[in-house]
Amino acid sequence: MNAEEDGRAAAERFRAEHNLGVQPLGDLVATIESTTGVDVAVLDAGPDEHGLTMRDPSRDAVFIGVARTRNPMRQRSSLAHELAHVLFEDWSDVGAGHWRANKPQERRADAFARHLIVPLDGLDQFLVGRGPIDMSTLSATVQRFLVSPAMAAIALHQGGYIDVARKNEWKGWSTPQLAVRFGWRDQYTVLQADSDQRRAPQRLLARAIRGYVEGVLPAQAIATLRGMSREATELELREAGIVANDPGIIWTSADDLPEVTVDLSALTGDDVSTERGGAAQDGTQ
Repeated sequence: MNAEEDGRAAAERFRAEHNLGVQPLGDLVATIESTTGVDVAVLDAGPDEHGLTMRDPSRDAVFIGVARTRNPMRQRSSLAHELAHVLFEDWSDVGAGHWRANKPQERRADAFARHLIVPLDGLDQFLVGRGPIDMSTLSATVQRFLVSPAMAAIALHQGGYIDVARKNEWKGWSTPQLAVRFGWRDQYTVLQADSDQRRAPQRLLARAIRGYVEGVLPAQAIATLRGMSREATELELREAGIVANDPGIIWTSADDLPEVTVDLSALTGDDVSTERGGAAQDGTQ
């Protein structure tokens, strides 16, 4: 199979293995963490940095990071793209400067992302009885599956709904343009706010909160993970009924200590005096 076929087959297999059906996927961060056990974080990054996958071979630990962005559709495709690298285990030891978008692994990850987010069977179910395929269809597909117009146009073409010329034309539209034109700009604003928030891996954050409850981790550690102030974090914890246990220090009186009997019967007076005398002689030399 080629990169496109490999990506589609893997996406369909992933949905089937995790009982995801063919309906739109909501929170991709939560979906990835709950199905794979991989830690995912939304991080501050540069404008040209979208996503990365890191692996620690000594601990066999995998971490996916994506950038905060005002482009929620791009963030979702980045998450799905990085998930493909995890599933195919196509790790690379080369530096970032050697990355090439046209590598087979990257084309396969792009195909996986598209078919994961917009399964063609799900697209068929969605478009049943919708009437003529026009610009409103593109908008509805983008809004339904939360993908970019370019990804939606490719899916519509692969599904046999539009020809190559219309696909290329529709790929030039932006999500804000469609959202304004077809009345769902308020929803898109909410999506933008959500994708522009830092987000710590859920399992890591849960462990940190357990450490706080047990009194072994300060609130500042949780605040750092959340990207919040310590005061705001402590307030949030209190409002959730989460209180740190005080391990305290138990002081014991000398009277409460058990009596200890030391048997010195094996020592003779001569032994004791000889040892002390030797020490004194050494001290005068």
